[in-house]
Order: sequence, then C-alpha cells, then structure tokens
Amino acid sequence: MKRLAITFVIGGLLGIGLGFAAGIFVYPYAFLADIVAKETVANAEAKKVVATGKFIHANPSDPIHYGKGSVTVYDDVVHLSSDFEVGPGPKFHVYLVPLDTVTPSTEVTKTMYVDLGRLRAFKGSQNFAIPAGLPLEKYKSVIIWCEHFSVLISPARLEFGT
Repeated sequence: MKRLAITFVIGGLLGIGLGFAAGIFVYPYAFLADIVAKETVANAEAKKVVATGKFIHANPSDPIHYGKGSVTVYDDVVHLSSDFEVGPGPKFHVYLVPLDTVTPSTEVTKTMYVDLGRLRAFKGSQNFAIPAGLPLEKYKSVIIWCEHFSVLISPARLEFGT
C-alpha cells in the first residue's frame, strides 16, 4: 500500500511538471502562431531610413529557433516588414545590440543592448519605438531574443545608409 501511494505521488508530480512544460511550448503554437501583425509606419515617405537588415536563421541545425524577413530602422522606430517571421515561443523581445555579429554563443545580456519591447506576433509587420536621443550608429544589429530562456532567435545585421 505504501509503495502504491509513493508511486501515485511521484506519478502525479511528474505529470504536473511535464504538463506544465508541454503547455509552455504548445501554447504559442496552438494559440498565437496564426496571428499576423499588419502595422505600418506613419509618414514613412517623410522619414529618413537610417539602416536596413535581414533576419537570418542563426543556427540552421536548430529547427525551432529561426527567423526571416527584413527590418528597417528609422530615426524613431524599428519596423519589422510584412515578410518578417519567427518560430513561435515564449516572451520574444526585439533588441538593438552594439555588435556586428551575433551568434547563438554571443552573450547578449552582457552587452549594452536596448530592449525595444515584446513581439506582438510571430509573423508580419510591427513597429517598435526607439528611445529619444539613442545614438543609433552604435547599434549594429537588431535581434529577436527569447527572454524566458535567454536564447537568440534571429539576428539581423544592419547596413547603414550614407
């Protein structure tokens, strides 16, 4: 009887733990993956394009953490274009990073990154305000970062206009 009770408690705890872990990973795929953002940049024609870039799949051997699409940096906003897409996951943020090259092994949290905010969708165009007075020329990349697990999802190296 005692063995049965111990087995029941251990099984229950494992079930709760595995269920919670599965929920963290399944929730974004089941409920958020089909949302497509469609934000536009107000007065885009009148704004100066500071830099552009393309998101890349940082680690091709990792099928879960990927990104693609283009990004445009204006003097006051970072705009992810309509072709933007990342694999779903929890708590993805857009960071400006002062590094030219960002890889999965880069210790992003030890750099002077700027968190522009949380992704609102895994696909489509989105805008992120840039803090006033930020010297954009010091930030060489825009990245998508998973804050929950401290994982690089996708980097975009910026090409600055003249």
